[in-house]
Amino acid sequence: MASGSDRNPIIIGGLPSQVPDFDPEETQEWLDSLDAAVDERGRERARYLMLRLIERARERRVAVPEMRSTDYVNTIPTRAEPFFPGNEEIERKILNATRWNAAVMVSRAQRPGIGVGGHIATFASSASLYDVGFNHFFRGKDEGDGGDQVFFQGHASPGIYARAFLLDRLSEQNLDAFRQEKSKAPHGLSSYPHPRLMPDFWEFPTVSMGLGPIGAIYQARMNRYLHARGIADTSKSQVWAFLGDGEMDEPESLGQLSIAAREGLDNLTFVVNCNLQRLDGPVRGNGKIIQELESIFRGAGWNVIKLVWDRSWDPLLAQDRDGLLVNRMNTTPDGQFQTYATETGAYIRDHFFGDDQRLRAMVEGMTDDQILHLGRGGHDHRKIFAAYKAAVEHKGQPTVILAKTVKGWTLGPNFEGRNATHQMKKLTVADLKGFRDRLHLPISDKELESGVPPYFHPGRDSEEIQYMHDRRNSLGGYVPTRVVRSKPLALPEDKTYATVKKGSGQQSIATTMAFVRLLKDLMRDKEIGKRFVLIAPDEYRTFGMDSFFPSAKIYNPLGQQYEAVDRDLLLAYKESPTGQMLHDGISEAGCTASLIAAGSSYATHGEPLIPVYVFYSMFGFQRTGDQFWQMADQLARGFVLGATAGRTTLTGEGLQHADGHSQLLASTNPGCVAYDPAFGFEIAHIVQDGLRRMYGTSEEHPHGEDVFYYLTVYNEPIQHPAEPENVDVEGILKGVYRFSEATSGSVPAQIIASGVAVPWAVEAQRILAEEWNVKADVWSATSWNELRREAVEVEEHNLLHPEEEQRVPYVTRKLAGAEGPFVAVSDWMRSVPDQIARWVPGTYQSLGADGFGFADTRGAARRHFHIDAQSIVVGVLTELAREGKVDRSVLKQAIDRYQLLDVSAADPGAAGGDA
Repeated sequence: MASGSDRNPIIIGGLPSQVPDFDPEETQEWLDSLDAAVDERGRERARYLMLRLIERARERRVAVPEMRSTDYVNTIPTRAEPFFPGNEEIERKILNATRWNAAVMVSRAQRPGIGVGGHIATFASSASLYDVGFNHFFRGKDEGDGGDQVFFQGHASPGIYARAFLLDRLSEQNLDAFRQEKSKAPHGLSSYPHPRLMPDFWEFPTVSMGLGPIGAIYQARMNRYLHARGIADTSKSQVWAFLGDGEMDEPESLGQLSIAAREGLDNLTFVVNCNLQRLDGPVRGNGKIIQELESIFRGAGWNVIKLVWDRSWDPLLAQDRDGLLVNRMNTTPDGQFQTYATETGAYIRDHFFGDDQRLRAMVEGMTDDQILHLGRGGHDHRKIFAAYKAAVEHKGQPTVILAKTVKGWTLGPNFEGRNATHQMKKLTVADLKGFRDRLHLPISDKELESGVPPYFHPGRDSEEIQYMHDRRNSLGGYVPTRVVRSKPLALPEDKTYATVKKGSGQQSIATTMAFVRLLKDLMRDKEIGKRFVLIAPDEYRTFGMDSFFPSAKIYNPLGQQYEAVDRDLLLAYKESPTGQMLHDGISEAGCTASLIAAGSSYATHGEPLIPVYVFYSMFGFQRTGDQFWQMADQLARGFVLGATAGRTTLTGEGLQHADGHSQLLASTNPGCVAYDPAFGFEIAHIVQDGLRRMYGTSEEHPHGEDVFYYLTVYNEPIQHPAEPENVDVEGILKGVYRFSEATSGSVPAQIIASGVAVPWAVEAQRILAEEWNVKADVWSATSWNELRREAVEVEEHNLLHPEEEQRVPYVTRKLAGAEGPFVAVSDWMRSVPDQIARWVPGTYQSLGADGFGFADTRGAARRHFHIDAQSIVVGVLTELAREGKVDRSVLKQAIDRYQLLDVSAADPGAAGGDA
């Protein structure tokens, strides 16, 4: 591997502009030579000579400026192509069978009465790109390590299934159950790569588009992190990401290229299938997407390999002494190339070669059919092999291969290169016959005319199938395969949680700090301490986690090559090649990608990590919710901390920072277990249970549960009580328990609060008793979401089992002995506590922070939203009046007494301007 200075130069390819010329005569000789080359041999020859000089300068490690893009030809010249070790004839037969079965599977899924869709054209364009990888590069897991990590392009999944069918990994019954996961269970196949749905097959979800590229970058980075920290040997693992050229317009696709270059991730290869088409039309009709992507990746510091033309162009390019053919390739826009893909050889002769006699002369000896079959590089096994081999052998940089293909390749004139091909899902009999003939498959016309088209399998003992098995055996097993080899962790004893359970005494701390204190104790544990992966988007200090800098240190593969400005401080910023903390800069998307890679390491590499991702609450589920869905799909585990949570705890920051809804967004994710704890002892029990569920073992889940935990914590300092005697641990974990039982008053009521609102509810309890003779119990709702989830499961069971004794939701049973009315309050919008309304046994009303946040004091904000203690008092009195338990006249008295209509009358409370 290249040294740190080689991998991460501060100046890349620069030239000095202010250095004086100490030998002007020598300089003039070089300039005269260039002039002579231009005058005598022409500009194209001079250009060629300049390019060769630049090439030689780089070989001699002379710094010269990087070119944004190079000619529209293959990066690897024919003379430099390595020996191709495969049997190309057999591989072509394998590929033809795979192409056929992939297309037929989708077409059969469109049969009458099914019509579940699918995509044919994407795999048709990328089939050769995958086949070379499967036959020669992708490492499996049979050697006991993680093998290679392959991020398959989602729309190409039919081809991956088709190959698995040939290898007897899937049956014909499976293929016919494509996109029919429930109706054809247990044989159903998911539409795209979904580990959650096929946990023994797929490893990485790559749809929605754009998440595959960023996921691959951070997976490659996580591989290096695991190796550097001595947790897993990932030195042999290569990360491959197969992407679409249209997909590269997603901001997540390109947004984190720099970290891959900065950290020298030469274990990462992007393969961009440049078929020049998006879903409905050209990617760059008037431009050239390969040239555009080349300039972007080069500028980001990547090694770029262009794979544009197949071997049929080699003789023509060898004749191109004046650079005319290359110039035509350089200047032809993508939209025109797509037209050539759908036209005849005569049309190409007339329009591509025809307007220049010198170009036309190059193809005079070729028939129109030969011109028609001048192909693109992404369909040539030898060219692909050369590109892949160069990529895995390149050191010091990540590599991107820009492979030009035709969308719908081999599917016939109705599909190839057509704008509508992405949405075309069914082959006509004529299409099938033409497709069969092109692939040279022994399938009769009668078989194609008699109903649904047949699958093709050359036979288990055929040389093609034996070749496939042999290649996979030599590469360490079948891909894709997901294997869980990790063993349950030895979890900390109860005493590890004792400090947090004692409360904060006279000190006021926020729940964020309570969690950090607990985390510090957990990281000291000899068994699991090293497995914690701390992740934050440039705000460790905001969350009070700078105390980890000296001990855990910040991961940087280059170490710290400078003197830190705060080096004399106790909590100085400290980077290390073996650091435990991931400091990913201001990138929530990057941090979430790190979270997913770390959280799924138990399956990817057989070594569990415990990621703890702490972020501004507003910028979690709202900003990167798609990635949290990806996390659930990838069966990743870990702790997600929405710090500075709530609509009113960070009011100095204003509208864009005020989160009053992430708990609601979290409730939409089936893999997320979400809590809104109020005190340190609640956090202790939740975290302990989370570790048990995710990293322990049980009869039902021998490798742990496939969930992740989301805790919303706050930046408002409060005094945390010690854990009560006989604390209701079951209630904490299931979502609600009685925190404070009323001791005075005679009119009963119930207040249910969560998170930072629990202290307001306790204050309201005091006021109600002292001023209104109301005896109100306070309940801590640690998880509105979990209460709802359990209740929904109960209702579904009752719906389907009417003959059995009807079950009762936990929240109903828990509140059954409490005399209402019930008033719920939180620092969230009302929809969050309203999730349990239908199962509360009595009159139920909620108070919440609906609407946009704003900048003001905490007290003013809470008075504005009517969720402060005095507003809770009025809310309880209102419900009691509705039930006839107090006179309605007291409502106006209470509103006037507490000046609820005047936000400036509220106690401003603790400072709320920053985190």
